[in-house]
Amino acid sequence: MIGKIKWGILGCARIAKEHFIPGLLKTSNSEFYAAASRDGGKIDELRHSFQFQKGYASYEELLDDKDVDAVYIPLPNGMHKEWTVKAAEKGKHVLCEKPICLNSGEYLEMLDACEKHGVKLMEAFMYRYTDKMKKVQEILRSGVIGEVKHVISNFGFYQTREDDYRLDPDNGGGALYDVGSYTINFIGMVTQDTPESVTSELIKQNGIDVAASAIFKYKSGIMCTFNCWFNAFIRRYSEIIGTKGCIRLPQTFMSEENIFVMTRDGEEEIVTENTDRYQAEIEDFADAIINNRQPMIGADETLRNLRIMEQILGIESQT
Repeated sequence: MIGKIKWGILGCARIAKEHFIPGLLKTSNSEFYAAASRDGGKIDELRHSFQFQKGYASYEELLDDKDVDAVYIPLPNGMHKEWTVKAAEKGKHVLCEKPICLNSGEYLEMLDACEKHGVKLMEAFMYRYTDKMKKVQEILRSGVIGEVKHVISNFGFYQTREDDYRLDPDNGGGALYDVGSYTINFIGMVTQDTPESVTSELIKQNGIDVAASAIFKYKSGIMCTFNCWFNAFIRRYSEIIGTKGCIRLPQTFMSEENIFVMTRDGEEEIVTENTDRYQAEIEDFADAIINNRQPMIGADETLRNLRIMEQILGIESQT
């Protein structure tokens, strides 16, 4: 029987410090064991906030530590494939931030490496672990809004950090990879299907997309639209519209804010519990390792997301 999963973190990204590590420390089946940064000062800063056993000056040294069971990769998008493959080759399970990589060809290489070395790989869509998403799926199964016909999802914010890797075209920058990946995943969660056609428009600046919109058409008759951006006020709003009603999610990808269900009888507010999305995500992935099962976000879903993004960006699919 495997005990607690010992985690190593590659890099000291803000998402790791502000969200992942605090969630990790709350888990019952995991422990924060090691961190690596090429900047020694960042490891020192991390030690001021959190307790962990090993600090490394390179990612390679962390991967060479035989006590590390799993790694979390919050590195810039363009580095995900390289370090996932290297982690797999060292026998480490990998939880990788979204987007898991830049195209389907990269992902198949990552999957192949993980399968070859007997380790698990999952894309980190933490919002899927909220009580809100569980209740959305319960409402859909109940049939109260009838047959789903439209899904609308929006996620964007005004990007003002000039040195942010998300603005770097050589490192997987752009609104689609960053926030658009959430909307595409959400639409996929609702439809459980692959669109038969994707029509899209992009606004590009300095080599990246700062805004993207698309329409997905499905054989079932469902039509879905999404918008993402780096050039306007923050919004995380979605609607699922059926033949009998509608589900509104004012803050789709966050734990806070309730769900609103509208039918001919009026609108009902569905109260949702505030969830530590990162804690739940880590516990699920760790449990998948311990019990040798699949975690929530599977390979088919991740591959579907990547193929849709390839169509939007005009990249020829490599699968």
